[in-house]
Amino acid sequence: MGTLRTTFILLVLAVVNALQAKEYVVPPGNVARFFRELPEDATTVSFSAAEEYQSNDDIVLPDRRLLVIDGKGCRLMLGPNSNGFTRRVADQKEAMARLSSRYVIRDFASIENGKKAIDLKASLGSTVENCRLVAQTEAAVDLRFCLMTRLERIFVTNPRQRGIVLRQGDWPGATSYNSQSNSSVLEQCRVYCMKSTTEAYMVLNSGGVRMSDCVSEGAPCAYDIFLSATTDGDESRPAKNTVVKSFELSNFHVEHAATKASIYVNMPSKSSVTLSNVYWNGKQTAPVVLYVMGQLNLQDIGWFNKDFVIQTRISAPRINIFRCHSELSVGKEGEHTDTRAGSLVLRDALPGNTQLKLNYVRRRDPAF
Repeated sequence: MGTLRTTFILLVLAVVNALQAKEYVVPPGNVARFFRELPEDATTVSFSAAEEYQSNDDIVLPDRRLLVIDGKGCRLMLGPNSNGFTRRVADQKEAMARLSSRYVIRDFASIENGKKAIDLKASLGSTVENCRLVAQTEAAVDLRFCLMTRLERIFVTNPRQRGIVLRQGDWPGATSYNSQSNSSVLEQCRVYCMKSTTEAYMVLNSGGVRMSDCVSEGAPCAYDIFLSATTDGDESRPAKNTVVKSFELSNFHVEHAATKASIYVNMPSKSSVTLSNVYWNGKQTAPVVLYVMGQLNLQDIGWFNKDFVIQTRISAPRINIFRCHSELSVGKEGEHTDTRAGSLVLRDALPGNTQLKLNYVRRRDPAF
């Protein structure tokens, strides 16, 4: 009887142990190799064995239903050719098969250098939070076909080119219609630019993206936000990606002057783009908004300098202005010209667009 009882207890313990979450600690040394050899039962990976880690190679994430990667406040130093935490996708068929994998990457004091720090692909519901990303040469965060991803408290410092990018897949079989980073959220993120930074934030061919409480500052970049849904990357004409429906920005703070435009908007004609409570601190030499296409809603902008310009490249822009500062205006009818109406300017017009028309411009309830 005693032997049977002991055997039963051991079996129960074995089953319980098999059901337990498994946490593995990353040892100092080859981080990329550790992830290549990560056991199948791993649910959490902890960077708790050293204050500083190094990886010269890509840190390729294995397929998992959910893998938590906890930086524990450490520094991760990347080699110049590393893509940081990344996924390898051969084609769209493989990307679809791997969408069930998701990741939580959190609490790194810093991830420094490398081409990228976070290079996620083909994921549904992943989260990156509370990380400082420093001096990546291509992009600090690059999301491709990452649906419903959340970026929260991400602090990007001195990106050589781009800060945070959300876009469609670029592997064989991926198109602008079948591999977007839809319904993703950015909250309390900051990009501190350097002179070579092109875009602080970039959203390409992805619908339902929301940004709130974010900041763009540092040296002047080309664009604070570059928003486009052109299917072939050709910005010389209006976007026509019919599956991209909306973009929403609220409480955005700009602490420098962009060199080309603060916010670039080229979305499909029926796509809703809402820019709410945007604050530009100081003189802006480039347009605060460069508009090509989309249903643009400007609302609750409580401070607007009379010298700020909203540039349109088409004659009949679709713009609604709600509860904004009185300086954000379309001027008086007798003061309109073929290219100017208050803050709105027709400039660098697309072919065939010669006269600014206000047929689809609405202004309501100015703040004061």
